[in-house]
Amino acid sequence: MQILSNSLRARYDSLTPRELMNAVVKGLANKQIASELGTAEIAVKIQRGGVMKKMDASSLPSLVRMALELEMEPGSKPLRMNQTKV
Repeated sequence: MQILSNSLRARYDSLTPRELMNAVVKGLANKQIASELGTAEIAVKIQRGGVMKKMDASSLPSLVRMALELEMEPGSKPLRMNQTKV
């Protein structure tokens, strides 16, 4: 399980911006995420696809499971939205 966690952590750490994954996992709609990040909805859709691909998630539920695993890992970085507007 540790190997899976290390691989999952590496994929998460490769994300830019991580805020998008956090917002998707929170259940926010693309339009809401765009508003939070100060960007266009189409940009969120494109970035969301990139997050799914980088995390090797075949569905939103699998992405949520990955986020839960990351959150439960000791010493993990918190999965919270960055409150700073970009």
